Amino acid sequence: MDKEKNKKVRILIVDDEPLIRESLFEILRIEGFKVQMAPTGEEAFKLLSKTTMDIVVTDLKLPVMSGLDLLEKIRDDYPKTETILMTGYGSIETAVEAMKVGAFDYITKPINDHEIKIVIQKIVEKKEILDENESLRKLLADGSRNSFCGMIGSSSKMQHVYQTVEAVATTNATILITGESGTGKGMVARAIHESDQNRHKHPFVEVSCGALSETLLESELFGHVKGAFTGAIKDKEGRFEYANGGTIFLDEIDAFTPNLQVKLLKVLQDNVFERVGDNVTKKGDFRIVVATNQDLVDLVRKGDFREDLYYRINVISIVMPSLRDRLDDIELISRYYINKYSDANNKSVRDISPEVLSMFEKYNWPGNIRELENAL
Repeated sequence: MDKEKNKKVRILIVDDEPLIRESLFEILRIEGFKVQMAPTGEEAFKLLSKTTMDIVVTDLKLPVMSGLDLLEKIRDDYPKTETILMTGYGSIETAVEAMKVGAFDYITKPINDHEIKIVIQKIVEKKEILDENESLRKLLADGSRNSFCGMIGSSSKMQHVYQTVEAVATTNATILITGESGTGKGMVARAIHESDQNRHKHPFVEVSCGALSETLLESELFGHVKGAFTGAIKDKEGRFEYANGGTIFLDEIDAFTPNLQVKLLKVLQDNVFERVGDNVTKKGDFRIVVATNQDLVDLVRKGDFREDLYYRINVISIVMPSLRDRLDDIELISRYYINKYSDANNKSVRDISPEVLSMFEKYNWPGNIRELENAL
């Protein structure tokens, strides 16, 4: 943790147990944070009315005003304040409910020093992203870019994508990229990697999760040891190990089975994993970027995707617009691919006729940029 940066972060701890309250106070004070304490929700709200807090860490079970009630009041009255819920092992469902009403995350008691530091660090990174994004928005207010890291487009929707990529690249936050098939989600993931001053020097590892069976995907991601299953004739390094120092991009995250979802949750929480058939825990240093063309909220509702995993991966989301939602980019994209394939095939075609352009702009493009590229 950067103690100089932490000095700017105000944290309020709310717990009616003095020992827990004071223990957390000391853990966070040592890291440089400005920390205050309150024994009840009512006292916490009084402090919030006088002092701006960046983060509130509250217990679920509080006298009179419960932790959930406090979360809702903070969400309504202080929307820029992030919240973390502390809960017992038997209250995970309640914790997930808390995240629905605005909690950034939850941690279970007894409190693990390392875990609380990780969650708070993620909040600090998120706030840095939002601040950086606002700075970039102001910087670009008088001008726009036609392309960025291989992505083509000058529309306002693409300017927002470019700005967000630049902002998140300065952090280690997990990124969720959503959008229809063919919109360029993989290009966004690579742009995040290439824009990261530290990680771009290390591997960018892409895994198409929907193309592999559960067994193959598990082995591909985590690796395996000799004898772990039939055909495992030697130890194999997984993609998480290979991505060390860099970025791992998990495309079609919706294809994860319940078993793999549990394993991914562990990786997201602590950056640790085990090879298949091994009990040795390995720790990695990598950024995780995931993508889907499905509605994850709907999958959660149907019970096909873990709710706690959804909230873990949805720290920062980037929505890739469909081509029909940025029709003013079609001419720019078309010219790019015309030049690209003219050069590759030694052709002299360099322009697109007004008639063809008009036809393109009226078409729905269900396959998005991939379909436009194939058409050209």
